Amino acid sequence: MGSRARHVRRLREAFGGAIGHGTLPRAVTDPYHALFGRAPVLQFAAQSPGMGAHPLHDATHNRCLLEREAEIVAAFEAIEPALKEIAAMQWQDGFAERAQSLALQRLGFTLPRAWLVASWTAPLDMRRLYAYAVFRTFRTLAERNFDRSLANHNEGEPADALIRRWGFHAIDITPCADGRLSGVVDYILRVPPAVVVHRKSYAGSMFDIEESMRHWAEVELRRHREGLPNRADEPTRYLKIGVYHTSGSDPGHEGCAAHGSDERRAASALLERLDAFRKAIENSFCCGASVATLLIGVDTDTDAIRVHVPDAEDRMSLERYVDNARLYEATRALEREAAKEAIRLAVAECAGVPSDDAATEGMRWFCAYLLKNNMAQIEYVRAYHNGRYTDLGHTERFITVGDSFDDVQMRNLAYQAQMDTVEEGASDLDIGIKIFTKLNVARGLPIPVIVHFRYDAKVPGSRERAVKRGQRLEAAIRERYAQLVREGLLYTFVTVKDSAVASRLEDVGEPNGATEDHCACGCDSMEARS
Repeated sequence: MGSRARHVRRLREAFGGAIGHGTLPRAVTDPYHALFGRAPVLQFAAQSPGMGAHPLHDATHNRCLLEREAEIVAAFEAIEPALKEIAAMQWQDGFAERAQSLALQRLGFTLPRAWLVASWTAPLDMRRLYAYAVFRTFRTLAERNFDRSLANHNEGEPADALIRRWGFHAIDITPCADGRLSGVVDYILRVPPAVVVHRKSYAGSMFDIEESMRHWAEVELRRHREGLPNRADEPTRYLKIGVYHTSGSDPGHEGCAAHGSDERRAASALLERLDAFRKAIENSFCCGASVATLLIGVDTDTDAIRVHVPDAEDRMSLERYVDNARLYEATRALEREAAKEAIRLAVAECAGVPSDDAATEGMRWFCAYLLKNNMAQIEYVRAYHNGRYTDLGHTERFITVGDSFDDVQMRNLAYQAQMDTVEEGASDLDIGIKIFTKLNVARGLPIPVIVHFRYDAKVPGSRERAVKRGQRLEAAIRERYAQLVREGLLYTFVTVKDSAVASRLEDVGEPNGATEDHCACGCDSMEARS
């Protein structure tokens, strides 16, 4: 049994059989109703903490995240069975209408009508249909508007207010592009979206320093001009977090591909990059401009983190960190408040300062907050994945290139390569293609690549420029991997999105000539096309 199949089985068991492929309802426009046989917002009783659950578990939040994970997994797992059934009926009478009905029922959307013309001499291009189905499934999920509000609360107090009280007004997170970190914000760290001003992934977490400086400048300018997220004269800092990763079970093979699965090399390179970013800000801007930095490691087998706590001089070390897997075990038998105090003491000891040291209090409390959040995630993996993911390696569904997607987050959802041009990010993308050569191409499946850029509707011409960037990058990708394109093993899709809250993904043109299957409003109603 493959790792994806085992993953689906565990989720099905967690939901008591709620995820299944039993009798499906008649054609419906909601894919989640078709997949789960119920309303899109799943209703389950809150999980009761089992015997031995950690005192800092978060049953409500964990159940919400499980429902999201189950929904996403089920949506993608429905693709292959549906397309296999469509492939088997392609020469039957009335095939196109039957295929569309089945796709709508099983997947929640129809397929490009022009692609459903088949004969015994020219069968369906199932690779193209597969890539399209992956893209449409993701777009539907992106429009699902998953509830991310639980991270905004910290034991009754708004988390963003607490984080500002600890001395930070904005957080910029750079994880590795590896898909196992696709859920780093919502699952692993559980930081509220309100304070995460940027999240961009790079192979090996090797972020662009100049770009990060521009992000910092934008945030600080807004503080000076608008007093958002707080006034510029308040003593808070911009926090840059770098996230590297390893595999506790197989560190020599399942670690960071960009660093040859060498954990120390990955951590060392990222620490150097964080230090360089800090020095760049201090050297380039006057009046005591400074940023805070934090190095975090993730064991992708269990989602347990290591926090490299800064010392009294704000310095971090590869050898000095709090290992949350060990701290989790050490605090399991404590009462809730005692466990929180144990975390704070462990952080102070790691920093080499007294637990009441005022100068380091803000960073120490923030580190303790992350460790507490992550203990709930460790409990999540224990409860729903037997303590360790079965898919220790890559099982991503597609590659995304350009700006990050924050609306849909889940472990191993996508390999994320952020770039403006293929030339500057060739190594990032090459690693993704190498991963998908094993995941998809080896099975005869294509590599779906989604090119995505954000724009600001308040800025004249911003959308048009984003569209051109996307189309330019798409053309460059197809040229770089021309052999895969010719063999029908790589398909690209371009989307843009307004940066305003609640904006929706917008397709740029129709993918690969699919022009006959959509009405002017962009709906998927079969009646609209009849």
